[in-house]
Amino acid sequence: MDISVVIPLLNEDESLQELHSWIVNVMQANNYLYEIIFIDDGSTDNSWNVIEKLAAKNNSVKGIRFQKNYGKSQALDAGFNLAKGRVVITMDADLQDNPDEIPDLYSMIVDEHYDLVSGWKKKRYDNVITKNIPSKLFNAAARKTSGLKLHDFNCGLKAYKNAVIKSVKVSGEMHRYIPVLAKNEGFTNIGEKIVQHQARKYGVTKFGMNRFVNGFLDLITISFLSKFGKRPMHFFGLWGSFMFLFGFLAATYIGAMKLYKLSHHLKTILVTDNPWFYIALVSMILGTQLFLAGFLGELLIKTKDHEKHYTIKEKLNF
Repeated sequence: MDISVVIPLLNEDESLQELHSWIVNVMQANNYLYEIIFIDDGSTDNSWNVIEKLAAKNNSVKGIRFQKNYGKSQALDAGFNLAKGRVVITMDADLQDNPDEIPDLYSMIVDEHYDLVSGWKKKRYDNVITKNIPSKLFNAAARKTSGLKLHDFNCGLKAYKNAVIKSVKVSGEMHRYIPVLAKNEGFTNIGEKIVQHQARKYGVTKFGMNRFVNGFLDLITISFLSKFGKRPMHFFGLWGSFMFLFGFLAATYIGAMKLYKLSHHLKTILVTDNPWFYIALVSMILGTQLFLAGFLGELLIKTKDHEKHYTIKEKLNF
């Protein structure tokens, strides 16, 4: 199979028929063998009924229905697990991503041998204040932190080698950082393509301003995981050891000075009246806690659960 198109969605019943027809026209015009995987992330409208009708008419249409709304990352993860295409294309269901970009994205993976190609919506039709400016700030921070020179980390239109999507595990709200996750797995040939952005035709956006706050928090998380995710003891253990050693040496010095002054009948104060005693004590306690955090992190990595973090209610054509 040439292409798997993975489409997560939430309450997009008005756009699905048009999106399906558009994708099918592109696939037939280029003679691709394809599958379209719709992942219904707990929609409360008529989305699943539309997917059922599309799947009944077209065997290349496949559907996954979640028990409830889990989030875009979980929807992508479910689609990635079942995708069979040599190249996997992701796009949103709201018609803001253009299926006519698929042939060029496919060519960049197959002919130019990219591991991943991320879309860049250079010209956007979103609200400048609520989406464009925050998005530019977010992407600038992501570039600085990750080292990837991408302009639009959060663009839903991306293309992947199948090996990439089988290697990365997307959870929480980490769908924004799939290129970073891929880089961490050793897929470093990551490219970018300017793609056409289209104004939303139906419905309303499912994301508010809080996505940028969550995005920056996730950026901090993934930055830490990129460096220390598989070896937390190297971070917590190192700083814990430094803090404990500092506190221990300070406490030793305080004790030694106390004994020296007593032995020479010099004026001295109670150890508990010395502020450095409390600094040393707190440093040793914090150092011990950090060291234990690193140790527990190592244990969790060795015994972590790899089970999926969502419940699938129904599948179609699998």
